[in-house]
Amino acid sequence: MLVHGDALLLVVAALLLDAVIGDPDWLWRRAPHPVVWIGSGIAWLERRLNREDWSKRKRRCAGVFAVIVLVAISFFVGALLSDLLQGHWIGFAAETLIASTLIAQRSLYQHVARVHRAFAEGGLAAARKTVAMIVGRDPERLDDAGVARAAIESTAENFSDGIVAPVFWLALLGLPGLITYKAINTADSMIGHRTPRYIDFGWAAARLDDLVNLVPARLSGALVALAAPTAGGSIVDAFRTMLRDARHHRSPNAGWPESAMAGGLNIALSGPRVYAEGIADEPYLNADGRMAQPDDIRRALRVYVGACVLEFVIYTALMLM
Repeated sequence: MLVHGDALLLVVAALLLDAVIGDPDWLWRRAPHPVVWIGSGIAWLERRLNREDWSKRKRRCAGVFAVIVLVAISFFVGALLSDLLQGHWIGFAAETLIASTLIAQRSLYQHVARVHRAFAEGGLAAARKTVAMIVGRDPERLDDAGVARAAIESTAENFSDGIVAPVFWLALLGLPGLITYKAINTADSMIGHRTPRYIDFGWAAARLDDLVNLVPARLSGALVALAAPTAGGSIVDAFRTMLRDARHHRSPNAGWPESAMAGGLNIALSGPRVYAEGIADEPYLNADGRMAQPDDIRRALRVYVGACVLEFVIYTALMLM
C-alpha cells in the first residue's frame, strides 16, 4: 500500500489526468468501466441475499453482510493492485490511470454543460431531455427554473460524491481507499433507497455512505464557498448560507455543497421536487435567493471549476510540504 507522500503524488497525478482526458467514450465502448464491475458485484449480492419472503430484520442483516463482503473485496482488490504496481514508473502510471477513471471532474462538467447548451440550442424541451440524464426528477414537470435548479444541485452534490470524496479517501488510504469508497457510493446509489424492496436490505449501504461522506461533504462546501467569487458571488454569503441551511437538507451531507452553491450564486436551491415515485416537499436552501435561471448553470460551472482548481492546489501544496 502507498505511504502518505506517494498517495498525495498519486492524487495530484490522477486529478491532472482526469482533468485532461476525463472518461473517453471510445475506451468505455470497448471495455467495461470499473464502476460497471462494482455495480455487477452489488447486483449479484442483491439478487442472492435480498429475499422478499424474509422478515425485515433478516433482510437488514443480509444487507449488512452484503456491505461487509463488498468492502472487504474492494479493499483487498485495491491493496493487491497497489502492491503489484508499486516500485516502477509504469506501475505508478497504471495506478494513476485507474485512479483517474474513478474521479469525475471532466465528465461532470461535460454533463452539466450539455444542459446549458441545450437551453441555447433547443430551448426548454431540449434542456428537459438533457437534464433527465443526470437527475431522477420527472423532466416534463420542470420549467426553466426547475431544470436550472436540478442541474446546479447536481453539480454541487456530485462535486462532493464524484470528486472530493474519492480524492479524500485516495489521499488517506491510497488506491484501496478510493476503490472501497466507490464501491460504497455505488451501493448506496443502487440499493440505498427508501423503497419497499430496499429500505431494509439497503439500510447498511445508505448509512455507511453517509459516514464516509461526512468529512468530504463539508470540505466540498468550503471549497465551493471559497470559489464563489469566480461567478461574482460572496465567500461570506456562501459560508453563512451553508452554516445556516445545510442541516435543512434531506441528506446529512449533500446540503453542505448545495447550500454553499446557493449562497454563492444568491439563488434558492432544493425545495419541492417531483420524482417518478412522488413529490418531495422539502425546504429551500437560501430561501431568500432568487429562482435559478439557465444562465446560472454557467455561473455554477465557473464556481465548480474554481473549486476543482482549489482542491488541486491544496493537494499539490500538501505533497510539496
